[in-house]
Amino acid sequence: MKSPFPRVGIIGAGQLGRMSAAPAAALGIDLILLAQSATDSGAQVAEFEVGDYRDLVQVREFAKKCDLLTFEHELIPISVVRALESEGAKFYPTSESFIYSQDKAAMREKLAKYLAPKWQVVTKANEILEYPAIAKSISGGYDGRGVWRVNSESELAAILAENPKLLVEELIDFDFEISVMVARSPHGQAATWAPTQTVQSDGICTMTIAPAPDLSESLGQQAQQIALSIAAEIKLVGVMAVEMFVKGDQLFINELAMRPHNSGHWTIDGSVTSQFEQHLRAILDLPLGDTSMTAKYAVMGNVLGGDKQDMYRPYLHLLARTPKLKVHQYRKEVKPGRKIGHVTLLGENLVELTTEVQHAIDYMGGVIDE
Repeated sequence: MKSPFPRVGIIGAGQLGRMSAAPAAALGIDLILLAQSATDSGAQVAEFEVGDYRDLVQVREFAKKCDLLTFEHELIPISVVRALESEGAKFYPTSESFIYSQDKAAMREKLAKYLAPKWQVVTKANEILEYPAIAKSISGGYDGRGVWRVNSESELAAILAENPKLLVEELIDFDFEISVMVARSPHGQAATWAPTQTVQSDGICTMTIAPAPDLSESLGQQAQQIALSIAAEIKLVGVMAVEMFVKGDQLFINELAMRPHNSGHWTIDGSVTSQFEQHLRAILDLPLGDTSMTAKYAVMGNVLGGDKQDMYRPYLHLLARTPKLKVHQYRKEVKPGRKIGHVTLLGENLVELTTEVQHAIDYMGGVIDE
């Protein structure tokens, strides 16, 4: 007899797949991941198959074992998704939506009515007249990869030599960056979490603070309304991050990430419903969960790989120093600059929270040793 509980397949088995395992188990949902390797972060804690997400035949065989599929990254070719959708496979978000997470130029065209940096797609360096500017790979970039600040035509020409087509955007002198996580189900129920301020270093997010402390209440509400509006327009099913630049009282759309996102990791400990549980609820068309915060502030810090290889020993110091600290270890190979885990701290004193989180990530990353 077939189980009434659905079997959900996730394309990818990194830390997002790993963090989806606990809410899936709590709901009784059978989760299976398409991993690149048995040592992938998610493959260590959930059922998995090893396969190539770029191979239509392999993804087709994986899809046959699932009631529906979702994504942990944007790298799967849209042609593979469309081919399997034409054969009856259920993907969420659908290819109709997913393209705006994969193709930055298509996203800019779709969201033309929203305030955004001026942009154009270029194939020749002399097409750009104003510098400095931001050049981006149209697809495939993340964590600072595929994004370049260019100061001259010669710099742009050098990047174009390796990337035949680029999205080039106006450089916005913004005050700070925020992200709004939004969820939407097939029948149109939608919800957002508190806007989250993101702190970047060399293009990599190192810390998030929710709710964004430098954001006015009215601008925060506007940011949430924008996220809800975009989710409806692109017919999102699942969870999405809408990244924005804040400049004065203006909000500029930066990018979309159509999956659980680093800027929403704080929701595991700091929200009634985490982004990972909500994503499962949304793609299964279950009623969405409460997104209220469980504390005044939630500060999350990304642990980046450094000189230390032993990620367990630091617990002796950190958990004694800060008993309320929540540690999420991805069990990935430690490499310099790689996200290998995150920590979260909840409370009311924002200075204390940010200080303790910064200490924790510096200690685990080997920046400090006491």
